[in-house]
Amino acid sequence: MAERIKSGIKQNRQNMKRRERNMAVRSSLRTSIKNLLSSIGDKDSEKSQSLLKVVIRSLDKAVTKGVIHKRKASRYISRFSRKVNQLSAAS
Repeated sequence: MAERIKSGIKQNRQNMKRRERNMAVRSSLRTSIKNLLSSIGDKDSEKSQSLLKVVIRSLDKAVTKGVIHKRKASRYISRFSRKVNQLSAAS
């Protein structure tokens, strides 16, 4: 029924646009997190530190786009920073 109303058509269009953007942001975020965790697993501290910056940037971008909550991003940043710092302290 909403497809017949002009505002409903526009809302569907906006929702599809937001959905595509959110999926792209979430996908790149997951990829950067996966790369960071693999470098931490390989115990490569230099690479981990550079990837941590990328992950933090991705998390901040996801927060500004409204994809994830700011406290979730803060929690991730805290945990990943602690892991990278432990890794660099060990080596």
